[in-house]
Amino acid sequence: MCNSKAKHVTAVATYFLQPASPAHRRYEALRAFFVEGLTSAQAARRFGYSPGSFRVLCHHFRKHPHRQFFRTPTKGPATRPGKSKLRQRIIDLRKKNLSIYDIAKVLAADGPSISPAMVGIHLRQEGFARLPRRRDEERPPGVRPDTAAVADARQLDLTPRTVRTQFGGLFLFLPYLAQVPFDTIVHQAGLPGTAMIPAGHAMRSLLALKLFGNPRHSHVMSYVLDEALGLFAGLNIIPKRSFLTEYSCRIDPACYPKLMRLWFDAANGLGLGRGLSFDLDFHTIPSHGEDALLEKHYVSKRSRRQKGILAFLAHDAGQRVFCYANANLRKADQGDEVLRFVEFWEARTGRLPEELVFDSRLTTYKNLSRLNELGIRFLTLRRRSRAMLRQIDLVAASRWRRIELDNVARTYRTPRILDDQIRLSGYEGLIRQLTIADLGHEEPTLLLTNAMRTAPAKLVGRYAQRMIVENSIADGIDFFHVDALSSTVAMKVTCDLQLTLMASSLYRLLGGRVGNGYATARSRHIFRDFVDASAAVEIGDTTISVRFQKRARDSLLIAAGYDKMEVPVPWLGGRRLRFVFG
Repeated sequence: MCNSKAKHVTAVATYFLQPASPAHRRYEALRAFFVEGLTSAQAARRFGYSPGSFRVLCHHFRKHPHRQFFRTPTKGPATRPGKSKLRQRIIDLRKKNLSIYDIAKVLAADGPSISPAMVGIHLRQEGFARLPRRRDEERPPGVRPDTAAVADARQLDLTPRTVRTQFGGLFLFLPYLAQVPFDTIVHQAGLPGTAMIPAGHAMRSLLALKLFGNPRHSHVMSYVLDEALGLFAGLNIIPKRSFLTEYSCRIDPACYPKLMRLWFDAANGLGLGRGLSFDLDFHTIPSHGEDALLEKHYVSKRSRRQKGILAFLAHDAGQRVFCYANANLRKADQGDEVLRFVEFWEARTGRLPEELVFDSRLTTYKNLSRLNELGIRFLTLRRRSRAMLRQIDLVAASRWRRIELDNVARTYRTPRILDDQIRLSGYEGLIRQLTIADLGHEEPTLLLTNAMRTAPAKLVGRYAQRMIVENSIADGIDFFHVDALSSTVAMKVTCDLQLTLMASSLYRLLGGRVGNGYATARSRHIFRDFVDASAAVEIGDTTISVRFQKRARDSLLIAAGYDKMEVPVPWLGGRRLRFVFG
């Protein structure tokens, strides 16, 4: 009997010493500390608290010593009347063909606020399917975006009025477009068009977005109500992105070489100068799709190889303008593209280019030999192998000689060189190789050229200038957003490149007319100083006046004669374009 009683007492004591609920545990721990006199560490250890948390527990108890540890929980209602009324209200609104967003707005106006996601949860629990797409007349009344008119050249309104626009600077290019038979060029190239949007109007729309390089053409829908932007193209309103995307896909790829030749001749007629030395380069326009026909190419911006479209670009080093482009390249044909550029230049100008500067792997040694036979001076890099680097390390120090570079703004202006004549597989005869050290690289640079008698300092300085021009090429590609992968106007790369050639020529014509250093300035600089300008376009009976607000550089445009310019614009009813400053 005594043993059973002891067991019962032990079980009862266990209830107090080993509490099961959190509230009971806190009670016994605090009682042991405040009543039994255990230390904080002992009480914490007995009931499984950390010393810090138990001290916090004691602190809270001292602030609220009358708290109740053991309260009998009250049993609440099985359902919440408010929730059931809210759900019924949601059901009633859905039966009126309201979306979850419309229902959330109605409930917020009535009182209880609920998110659209929670509205969707209630409707799914009640078995409602997703609401099908509704017509505009089926939607509840509310504030909606304004709908622009349909682009149509026949609806062009030239009644006298004044139009405010933030694209006023674009009209500085209209005199050049009006002086060339732009619509005839586009028609002869075979570009498609309709009665609503002829080919010339469609290309001017795309060209306007290309010229205004600050907001990329993915933002075209934000400016679709700007009448002056449509006026630039000869339309009542600029076409929307669906048309612009679809139009570039309708153009036959065979039209682009014709368009490039015709535009080249037209730009010459406008007075765009042509240089003698050219920088050639490949540019990879990356693709993130799953097209199996695309090949992998090196993307310098990402320092890796990935699928993309390889574009060949020729940049006039003297005039700082793109003069040739081709995006229809495969790896098997890329080495011969330099010869196609030579043929293009000879056919358009009647003479061969004097100098070509490019990186390694742009063409083959066999094609270098062909350039040498044509009498074209070239300058290119040679790829360095480990064996070549070992041979260079064995060269005696006495063979190296130091040169000084002139007119090159760089830190390393006194490199060391080795000047040799070597033979290469596939190249007929000897070729000159300059091995350059102390040029800012860890390993020496190997330069190949057929200019046998030119001073080494001049050759190295010319290639050093190419590095500067490469930055100009990169700036041009970035400004004219050839790599605008996020653009909602998914233009074909070939169309985008031809527009880039046109825009580059127009910017160079504008910079050349203004002068004062703008003849060689980057397109981004010209855009910032002149093209990015708002204006009031005043449409009159016989004239269209573009009135600019007063700006610091208006004096340069006035000195260039823009204030006295009156050029008739054929696609604007023959009205004469005038510029008013200040």
